[in-house]
Amino acid sequence: MDFIVSATTDIGIVKDTNQDGLSVKVINTPQGKMTFAILCDGMGGLAKGEVASTTVIAAFNDWVHQQLPVLCKAPIEDSVIRSQWENIVVSQNNIIKAYGARQGIRLGTTIVVMLLTQTRYYILNIGDSRAYEISDTLHQLTVDQTFVANEIRMGRMTPEQAKVDPRRNVLLQCVGASEDVYPDMFFGDVKKDAVYMMCSDGFRHEITPDEIYEKFHPNVLISADAMDNSARQLIELNKQRAERDNISVLLIRTY
Repeated sequence: MDFIVSATTDIGIVKDTNQDGLSVKVINTPQGKMTFAILCDGMGGLAKGEVASTTVIAAFNDWVHQQLPVLCKAPIEDSVIRSQWENIVVSQNNIIKAYGARQGIRLGTTIVVMLLTQTRYYILNIGDSRAYEISDTLHQLTVDQTFVANEIRMGRMTPEQAKVDPRRNVLLQCVGASEDVYPDMFFGDVKKDAVYMMCSDGFRHEITPDEIYEKFHPNVLISADAMDNSARQLIELNKQRAERDNISVLLIRTY
């Protein structure tokens, strides 16, 4: 199995800085090609959110260069990925909190991380950035760590109510602004001829699941140029509909 990748980000129509950060790379390993991707949304309204997002991305890219080659010498175990990634986010949470305390500011970031091997996907999530799998359907792989998402799961709020609730942007946790962090982890089998998408919340507020599915279906994303073009079209559509946040999307096509 091979991979085509694309990463697109836009400052949007309101903000002075882009606090989103993203990185994707295809890696040659003894176990075949793998793709590692990470997307962070530096916290809107918090000072220097871009510092938090770039710091976390750098830490995970260090893991790719230093730890992943060691893991690839033997079959990769879910429990090892979970342990190493959880250690990274706990460490980064403490580092960013300490930096904020020294500077007298609060900063933080969401994070969604994905590793695709020849057979498995591994995902870590904190906050409300998302990962999806697109094949026959558009399937959300992560669970939002937000107040309204939790209320929906508990049966105390409908999705329609959540869209207009004033607390809809309240996160339950994020890296750097939470006392402790408890990441969600997701594992599964990688599909061939599928698209794996990661996005910040700014990418999905103003467009529908059907619009995402139409533009990002595997039959449409047959090349890196096609991926870039479709991503840019949906970003521009978000801006036309007055999305106020930074807008970022990352795409991985398996074939």
